[in-house]
Amino acid sequence: MILVTGAAGFIGSHVTRRLLDRGDDVAGVDNLNDYYDPRLKEARLQRLSASERFHFVRADVGDREAMERVFAEYKPQRVVHLAAQAGVRYSLTNPFAYTRSNIDGFLTILEGCRHGGVEHLVFASSSSVYGANTRQPFSEHHNVDHPVSLYAATKKANELMAHTYASLFGVPATGLRFFTVYGPWGRPDMALFKFTRGILAGEPIPVFNEGRMVRDFTYIDDIVEGVIRVLDHPAAADPAWTGDDPDPARSYAPWRVFNIGNNKPVQLLEYISVIEETLGIKATLDLLPMQPGDVPSTMADVRELEREVGFKPSTPVREGVRRFVEWYRDYYKV
Repeated sequence: MILVTGAAGFIGSHVTRRLLDRGDDVAGVDNLNDYYDPRLKEARLQRLSASERFHFVRADVGDREAMERVFAEYKPQRVVHLAAQAGVRYSLTNPFAYTRSNIDGFLTILEGCRHGGVEHLVFASSSSVYGANTRQPFSEHHNVDHPVSLYAATKKANELMAHTYASLFGVPATGLRFFTVYGPWGRPDMALFKFTRGILAGEPIPVFNEGRMVRDFTYIDDIVEGVIRVLDHPAAADPAWTGDDPDPARSYAPWRVFNIGNNKPVQLLEYISVIEETLGIKATLDLLPMQPGDVPSTMADVRELEREVGFKPSTPVREGVRRFVEWYRDYYKV
């Protein structure tokens, strides 16, 4: 049995479906909150519920008693923890939502893994942990002590908390730093979703930093492949690790972190032009300054992921956008 938290979410639903397709039993947990339209979450769930191997529990990961019951009933061997309060900009106005979900909720998961003897915890971190770093591509071996948003700080905290449990209690844990994920069934607050909706509606689309942002846009299927491969390779201690020259990517404990990014960064204006070309409609751009908490550029070094599990993301942006637009037109009957 594999426990997936955030199973009704964008990444969580895709990961769950992949696990079910390969024959795993999955217990999915989600609180179906209204951060965005719950109907989209329910539609994702409906696709998963067609499988007899899928067991859904509506619960909040921050609810200790509910999660204790989940661990006791389903006794998962492995856990994929994807439930979190997402969004950099939302963290500027709703900070307490992030500590409740991303800190308290993560601690509940760690305790469940500790007492349930879970053989591997894989959890979502974020490229945002690189914060004020400007040396690129971002490497797991770089220091990440300068976050520029509370969201990023909670993700860095998750990595530290997981290390503590790996060190004290031997809970094997792997953190995955996702880089700008996009694709079908995505979140409405994500750039591709907002741009597509706005262009089709003939509305100006907000473009921050006047479009000079650069992002390592990573297609959802590549993210899922990375998650599954990592899940099947539990974290192990590195016997060569030394406290005299500590490597931030590894540990004496069964803990590690990996980047999962497309390693082919694209300027935002170029990304928008691909959307325009795919839709066959010219966008009206509302050029805006950089927002607090944002960074101008992200690019992933994925050599560690490739070395460890033999995989690196490779879906071209043009192909990924085309697949999203096909899904969007079909789902919203546009």
